Amino acid sequence: MNRILIADDNLANRELIEAYLINIDCELETAVDGEDTLAKVRSFKPDLILLDVMMPKLSGFEVCKKLKEDPATSSIMILMVTALSELGDIERGVQAGTDDFLSKPVNRVELVKRVENMLKLKGTTDELERLRLYIQQMEEH
Repeated sequence: MNRILIADDNLANRELIEAYLINIDCELETAVDGEDTLAKVRSFKPDLILLDVMMPKLSGFEVCKKLKEDPATSSIMILMVTALSELGDIERGVQAGTDDFLSKPVNRVELVKRVENMLKLKGTTDELERLRLYIQQMEEH
């Protein structure tokens, strides 16, 4: 079962996203700030993070950069959810390594479709990595 971490310092935003994702077969967990997000990534091991940009302690940009730079977490899909729409903010997100963006206020249909697509892509990527490792092991023997 897929695991999704919703990281947003605003309770109403977390609850709204949870409600929007109710029909997706997955486990949900929430985080309330940047440091909490990094801790939950270690304990919950999500496949996808819905990451707010403007959070206390560490911004979404900083969290994304840390996760993408760490080989243990670099394959986690990250969907930045932001009210920011300035070109510079989008560039910062791309430089931090985000996989996609979603603008606030969040549209339910768009959120669900993006989440489904990102989870499908994550599953395909994981399967390719398993096959690559299998082939590598076969070649070594």
